[in-house]
Amino acid sequence: MAEELQTLEDLGNVMDAESEAVEAAPVHVQKLDEHGRAYATGKRKDAVARVWLSPGAGRITVNGKPFDGYFARAVLQLVVRQPLVAADRDTQYDINATVAGGGLSGQAGAVRHGISKALTYFEPALRGNLKQGGFLTRDSRVVERKKYGKAKARKSFQFSKR
Repeated sequence: MAEELQTLEDLGNVMDAESEAVEAAPVHVQKLDEHGRAYATGKRKDAVARVWLSPGAGRITVNGKPFDGYFARAVLQLVVRQPLVAADRDTQYDINATVAGGGLSGQAGAVRHGISKALTYFEPALRGNLKQGGFLTRDSRVVERKKYGKAKARKSFQFSKR
């Protein structure tokens, strides 16, 4: 303590000085590459998706295939389109994604995460809507490792007393 506070007015002056020193909330700006695309990386389980978002007619390609051909199940197609529908931008952007690792479910989640991040880089005003929907949060759940002396992560071998 550099100085002793004698009155409530002195305390108020100190509080005003500290509040001015606090930085304002970060301002999110548009991040585009030299081709006018937004790039983001999405992750889920062991899957990693690289997503490029550019203005277009609403085509989504994953690893060079149309996304409905790559993700054949309707549930996975729904998962991939969720951030676009939540932001009401399903026919405004072309999306090109490359995804590797994990299974189809993890890959769909990774593409969804990447699309969400790329949308916020292209249109920072959508960040609040996507964050409220939970699309910007990386789902950190991964497979539990196998333990020594166990058949799997938690499963034990069959026990026999004799």
